[in-house]
Amino acid sequence: MSRPPVNPAGSPSSPDEPRNGPDRSDGGRSDTVPAAAKVVALVAAVEATALLTAAGWYGYELLSGSPVLSFWGAVFTLGLLLAFSAWLYAVAVFLYRGYRWTRAAALVAQLFVLTVGVPALTSGLVLAGLAMVVPAVTVIVLLFSRTVIDHASRTGSAPPAL
Repeated sequence: MSRPPVNPAGSPSSPDEPRNGPDRSDGGRSDTVPAAAKVVALVAAVEATALLTAAGWYGYELLSGSPVLSFWGAVFTLGLLLAFSAWLYAVAVFLYRGYRWTRAAALVAQLFVLTVGVPALTSGLVLAGLAMVVPAVTVIVLLFSRTVIDHASRTGSAPPAL
């Protein structure tokens, strides 16, 4: 497989000549992060922090001797809370950096939040439901905005073939 053609407008004709235009080593992307991508990354990080807090509280209750039906089931639930929290932190960091895969991961996370938030809202827990539904809907709308799509277009860079 051959390398893609070089854009003659963006590269110098000789090493001694200056480049035309801004120096962009990532395929034409600017170094600024759009506000919509910052909001999505911030919401994912806040949700990850909330899950980590819930995991800490759950672990404390588990170690303090709270009665549970299945100890190993509770340990599994704690592991899921910790894993999902770590996953959301990774989504927040890599979305801020502009990686493409994070849009799908953030969308899946927000759909999970909606599956908990909408029943909470309809069962009478209005504040808890709104605290979950409003950020989730905001993130879903922002994930499909042009600025976030353009920002999150970076792929992993593979080493050159030759």
